[in-house]
Amino acid sequence: MWRKGGLLFVILMALLLAINGFSVSQADSPPRYNAEELYSHVEEAVFYVRVLREDGTLKDVGTGFLIRPDGTALTAYHVVEEAEQVECVMNDLSTVTGLVTARNEAADTAVLKLEQPADNAGVQRTYSFIPLRTGQMKHGEKVFAIGFPMKGTKMITEGIVNAPRAAINGRDRVLVSAELVNGMSGGPLMDEHGYAAGILSGSLRTMSGIHLAVSAQDAAAAAK
Repeated sequence: MWRKGGLLFVILMALLLAINGFSVSQADSPPRYNAEELYSHVEEAVFYVRVLREDGTLKDVGTGFLIRPDGTALTAYHVVEEAEQVECVMNDLSTVTGLVTARNEAADTAVLKLEQPADNAGVQRTYSFIPLRTGQMKHGEKVFAIGFPMKGTKMITEGIVNAPRAAINGRDRVLVSAELVNGMSGGPLMDEHGYAAGILSGSLRTMSGIHLAVSAQDAAAAAK
């Protein structure tokens, strides 16, 4: 009788462990977003960039995105190259000044610090932000590109990682099939878990439909 009862106890404990193990693994798995969900998740952290000359005329436009709540942001170096003033038009259409604090031409990366206006109570604004991915990308992984082809028109495109690392003119780049157009440079290359996997950098003229990004790891290293 004891042997039957002991066997039943062992079977029940094994079932409980299996169920608990399944629940833990399900809880620990990161969320996956489709394009609509991802856009809604990060839209407030992506902004339109206006680069002005010394005389106040428009020199260039592009996209940037926040990586910390204190206003630290990333964009492409070529967007803010030789900028006298950088204006950042936020998702709520407010405009704040961005100061270029670091730049790296080889990695096509620039770091901006956005001003933090205070409210009537003197509390400084904190920003929505997109965390940088730390792991390497993989061939065939789904990615999304977000940026501004024109002011007031933010767009998202979807594709895959064609190559996580390729030497383009002696510089490391990520090759993706997510469509890029003028104005999207400096925007985030997003993975489906809501992390910025890179900075949108441009297009590859020698390969139709293949576009370029700087990996988050290279961007982070360049920003130090």
